[in-house]
Amino acid sequence: MSNGSFFSEPGRRGGTLAIVLVALIPACFVGWLLWSSVGAGEGKGDGQGASGAPTMSSTSSPPPPSSPSSPGSSLAPSGKPLKGRVVVLDPGHNPHNRDHPSRISRLVDIGTKKKECDTTGTATNSGYTEASFTLDVARRARALLEARGATVRFTQDGDRPYGPCVDERAQMGNKAHADAVVSIHADGAAAGERGFHVILPKSVHSGGADTSAIAAPSRHLGERLLSRFTKATGSEPADYIGDGSGLNVRGDLGGLNLSTVPKVFIECGNMRDAKDAAQLTDAKWRERAASGIAQGITDFLNE
Repeated sequence: MSNGSFFSEPGRRGGTLAIVLVALIPACFVGWLLWSSVGAGEGKGDGQGASGAPTMSSTSSPPPPSSPSSPGSSLAPSGKPLKGRVVVLDPGHNPHNRDHPSRISRLVDIGTKKKECDTTGTATNSGYTEASFTLDVARRARALLEARGATVRFTQDGDRPYGPCVDERAQMGNKAHADAVVSIHADGAAAGERGFHVILPKSVHSGGADTSAIAAPSRHLGERLLSRFTKATGSEPADYIGDGSGLNVRGDLGGLNLSTVPKVFIECGNMRDAKDAAQLTDAKWRERAASGIAQGITDFLNE
């Protein structure tokens, strides 16, 4: 090092010391920079360093996954977009039916005979009503289907004084030229009887009822719902209906008899059984139920 260098001490020893110090200064500076970027934010509790930028520790972890109970999340149905397809969801039993007993008890023509306009539906032992359940699940399913581009219409959204009656519910799907209609319910069987089932229209040609054209496609819709609902909820087909397959064919329901478009009912569980009721009253389970319904419909429409 020359006399004009940073250090002016003469002699070999002084020159050696100068060389050592010159080598140490950059190393110390680099060490200080590293400490600033890693350690300066420690103890702040907000993940911020001295400059206000996120430190390494605040960005090294991946973001938390989205909640599976949010419409449009991982529970959203997969498959081709549903733009241009019309789905009618029929939430069973208006929550205001109980306030109009004479209106809902009047008889209407269901094609093969006459039957009550509607009923109040059932409820759990704790008082959670089928009408509340069906509206909640239908609204969740609507959000999932609309996210895929489907046009979704309701027969009622808790916005009517009562009803509609079963014959009018069928006509709503017909007038909408729906590609699929699903009537959402929960059963009121005896305690100890568990599971869900899908009700299919019987091939009926009598009076004002003619389901001969929709019986086969409705079965396809029902089978897709059965499969997807099982996978989404973990529920088993009902152990008290028919042969335990989860599919039940009926010719005594006006909502099916008067339909001219593919339509099924799904009884999502037994509200009178404590174990089923625990699921039906759980919001997270209802989201999975809605997902199963939406995916079953999507599979059917994608065929």
